[in-house]
Amino acid sequence: MEIPDLGLGTYKMKETDECATAVETAIDVGYRHIDTAQMYGNEAAVGDGIMRADVDRGDLFVASKIEPEALGYDDVLESTRASAQKLGADSIDLMYIHWPTDAYDPEETLPALDELVDEGLVERIGLSNFRPDQLEDAIDRLDAPVYAHQVEMHPMLPQEELHELAVEHDHRLVAYCPIARNQVTEVEEIRRVAEKHDASPAQVSLAWLTRKENVTAIPKAASEDHIRDNYAALDVELDEEDVAAIDGIDERRRIVDFEEAPWNHN
Repeated sequence: MEIPDLGLGTYKMKETDECATAVETAIDVGYRHIDTAQMYGNEAAVGDGIMRADVDRGDLFVASKIEPEALGYDDVLESTRASAQKLGADSIDLMYIHWPTDAYDPEETLPALDELVDEGLVERIGLSNFRPDQLEDAIDRLDAPVYAHQVEMHPMLPQEELHELAVEHDHRLVAYCPIARNQVTEVEEIRRVAEKHDASPAQVSLAWLTRKENVTAIPKAASEDHIRDNYAALDVELDEEDVAAIDGIDERRRIVDFEEAPWNHN
């Protein structure tokens, strides 16, 4: 199964029934892609929600990410095996390196991911929050192909260079914070397009992303209404004029930023 254009993000959903219910609801609504991470602390709840849903596990695409401090060779193997157990999965569809920060050592981290693919515990390798140079270095080092690169991406942070690399290397660019934590509502160009289509600014942002080549969006949502509203973005059909208006937004805004982030250390 290939990664769907839209998925459910589960950031800040704790290990509670709320998370499991959101996952179950999303699957019932039509989502087939669920994204979690070791550092979210909710893999078991995600697994519970998947188990509750009335959809065959083989019809779902489930992704997780390795804890940023667990990137030594043995740590990668052990933590990923623990993730599979929590998710109730024989194999994980996509496993990302969450952050290439201080604990990241390409000579240790990347061979461990290749081993997990060889074992069959991980179906596909992903990277997350890599600078372009780090991304290309990892692609060169890995035996298995990079299937996806997950980064913050929305109309105020369009990630042109990373998108070009995704198309060039034929991997998916997976957009987190795809509605900029609802700050897209503040952008006049997006509001105009939303009004034209009788849609919300959030739906327009998601439609703009999923219309792009090799791009998947993973908005986080907990309530049924929010889950349904995001999914309805798949029915918003932007025309060339709409896309040009959004592409022309010149404001740049990054939501997730901190001193240790890779882009702050070139």
